Amino acid sequence: MDIKKMVGKNIASLKAYQAKEIPCRVKLDANESPYGFPEAFKILKGVKTNRYPDPEAMALKKLIAKESGVRPENILQGNGSDELIYYLITTFGGPVLYPTPTFSMYGIISQALNEKRVEVSLDGEFDLAVKPILSAIRKEKPGLIFLSSPNNPTANCFSTDRILKIMESASKSIVVVDEAYQPFASARGFIPMLGDYENLVIMRTLSKIGLAALRVGFLIGSEEIINEVNKVRLPFNLNALSQTVALKALEDKGLMRQYVKSIISERKKLFKELSNIKDIVVYPSEANFILFKVQDADGVYQSLLKKGVLVRNMKGAVDGCLRVTVGTQEENRIFIRALKNTSIEG
Repeated sequence: MDIKKMVGKNIASLKAYQAKEIPCRVKLDANESPYGFPEAFKILKGVKTNRYPDPEAMALKKLIAKESGVRPENILQGNGSDELIYYLITTFGGPVLYPTPTFSMYGIISQALNEKRVEVSLDGEFDLAVKPILSAIRKEKPGLIFLSSPNNPTANCFSTDRILKIMESASKSIVVVDEAYQPFASARGFIPMLGDYENLVIMRTLSKIGLAALRVGFLIGSEEIINEVNKVRLPFNLNALSQTVALKALEDKGLMRQYVKSIISERKKLFKELSNIKDIVVYPSEANFILFKVQDADGVYQSLLKKGVLVRNMKGAVDGCLRVTVGTQEENRIFIRALKNTSIEG
């Protein structure tokens, strides 16, 4: 049996997402929060593992709805944002349009589902190139448009007026504004605009605020859109352990806000430290990570890794750049010290 001949062309040419576990002393490569939820194990003592979880995650949805100013019917839960991206593309089809560089799963899942990918490069300021995007919308008539704001890996928010222009010009497309990093941004986000744009969907996650292990994401959109996407949602897709911990963590607003506030504070310090190092170009950040450019990104990456510090080499996405997650004060100090002891020029 030749397995390769049995696989569709779209899968045969697909490269799996690489989520490697690389041994290191300081892990600053995956945009995770350096802070966790210490009460998790205590909470889980009351969970009945012999029963299926609430298929609708209703308690969690009610809390998110209250915090977001919408109804539970406007929310769909997912096993992380990745699953929700999969559901959206399955439901609405392609072509799937997105700017580049951006979150790689938009393209990976589109290819896995055999949908056409339409990639439009960002402009020189890492903002949306409106004219090329509008041209692509007219030509390709995308079923879905993904806009990550703040964007990964560039860390900036796209201009609000440009996003609105795209939504208004793509009235026959579903526009998904991925706000995974919104808690760290100065902008309010697009939830208040849901009532004005029927083609708008917001995507959020709890992964960046200290709950990455739970894999909890959610969509916020019109009830009509949510109902359609819910048709392809797998039953019991959000397990009872994740639902329970997420609910309790979100109820502890003070702790979550403290974590976010601490990360923003450390981000400012880290940005200043990086800016003071010769031969480094640092890009402004509205996320929990910072993108910076060096003359020898491969060499600097390897040198940092030898010193026990793991960052992300953005080769192939933003050549010459590295991405560092904002860690604790001590982790950031170790990273800066390691970087200063590295030859930036290779």
